[in-house]
Amino acid sequence: MKTDLLLNELQYKAVRSSGAGGQNVNKVSSKVVLTFDLNASQAISEEQKILISEKLATKLTSENILILNCDEDRSQLKNKEIVTKRFLELLKKALVVPKKRKPTSVPKSVVEKRIKDKKTNSEVKQNRKKPDV
Repeated sequence: MKTDLLLNELQYKAVRSSGAGGQNVNKVSSKVVLTFDLNASQAISEEQKILISEKLATKLTSENILILNCDEDRSQLKNKEIVTKRFLELLKKALVVPKKRKPTSVPKSVVEKRIKDKKTNSEVKQNRKKPDV
């Protein structure tokens, strides 16, 4: 993944933020919407595209476009930085391949201890019975 090429492929759009905030919200376009077309990207290899499309299937549109929003700050520039960082972290997490799990066997000492405990428990219960006369 080539980060500098990737950042050139991103498209930003400034939109008016919703919610409380009074006059500032009504007149300033501080919310930033980031769009990234996964299919058209040259910064990502085909194997990585497949991996990303599988891991981020819920966040991608039907045309494999990733859309991220940010309206946390009053500044458009800070919102742009935040959404870019969020995008890069999202891609890095999606490209991580988990290690294969190796099933472990139960150790011999643990099996022996369990059988020994069962025997002692059985003896305790046998001793509770009335003796045969």
